Order: sequence, then C-alpha cells, then structure tokens
Amino acid sequence: MSSRLQVDWTRCDAHGLCARLLPDQVTLDPWGFPVLDGAPLPDARVRDARRAAQACPALALRLSRT
Repeated sequence: MSSRLQVDWTRCDAHGLCARLLPDQVTLDPWGFPVLDGAPLPDARVRDARRAAQACPALALRLSRT
C-alpha cells in the first residue's frame, strides 16, 4: 500500500512549512502555496511526510493511503 500527500485547499494559508520539511516532495508556487506532484511517496519518506502533516499550522496537509 502506498501513501500520498494531499492539501486541503480550504485550510491552506501558504505558510510554506511543508516545503521546508519536505523539499524533495513539495515546491511552492509564486504565491507560496504548495505544489505536489501527486506521486506516491517512497516508503523512506512516509515518516517525514507524517511529521510535516502534523506540523502544518493550518492542518491543511494530509497523508493518505492508496
């Protein structure tokens, strides 16, 4: 089973913490909002992605299993 990051756009305030914590998975658009490629996360990055989701100040980042 693989995991993916998702953004709840109704909550996201473009703090950019997700991109600082997961720079290889998340980039920011010109306004500071996250850009995710939608690809499954490598198993080695799931733990870091979970920490990033928990650290999101707006609680806008989610880790889902697919």
